[in-house]
Amino acid sequence: FDLQGELFHVQGLALERARIWVTSVDEKRRKGYLHQFDRRTGKLLRRIDLTDGARYHPGGISIAGRSIWVPVAEYRANSSAILVELDADSLQIRRTIPVADDLGYGAASGRHLVAGNWDSRLIHILDAKTGARVRTVPNPSATRYQDMKFVDGQLVGGGALTLWSGAVDWIDWPSMKLKRTLRAGAVGPIRPIGRGGPYTGEGMAIEGRDLYLVPEDGPSRMFHFRLDERGGGRPA
Repeated sequence: FDLQGELFHVQGLALERARIWVTSVDEKRRKGYLHQFDRRTGKLLRRIDLTDGARYHPGGISIAGRSIWVPVAEYRANSSAILVELDADSLQIRRTIPVADDLGYGAASGRHLVAGNWDSRLIHILDAKTGARVRTVPNPSATRYQDMKFVDGQLVGGGALTLWSGAVDWIDWPSMKLKRTLRAGAVGPIRPIGRGGPYTGEGMAIEGRDLYLVPEDGPSRMFHFRLDERGGGRPA
């Protein structure tokens, strides 16, 4: 499924019934963007600039209610970030939450925000209402998460394992214990979740047993996989 509009280094993916949301970073111009596409046609509808000075790297994104949550960080480890809450209809910024760490993704529920730092070594859990940090836990997996979502009361994260391979993990909430892992291989020349080479997009979304990935930088395509009962995946 082609996404018809200018995209840069893809970072995050979120889905609604009629819309596709993608974040990307233009490393050359030091700009970070949130893009909105029509889910039926793939046409670009809107793009907004999320750049906040030295913070121009948007990460994996999440939708909770009518809010879109996007972390925007400096492009380096051990730095700083803000969690940006936007109105999903007007795209007006409702608020920003400063975090004294770089953040690569943000998963949102009604009460909590879950955000991981560089290579997802640490996972920060924040109170969504106050922005206060509740606790920080080590990553329960070897997966370097790039995008994470709350799905049916648990966390699902996707990211790289090595330069050429990746995984999707299911993590119990709130214990943060790893429940199961789906290893991601290649689709032709495309690595669904991995790093290196020309195909380095990192967006992931999941709806029930339907897994969606945007594994390419712009020009980009959204791939759709169907998870079987054992947790394996196949193109839908």
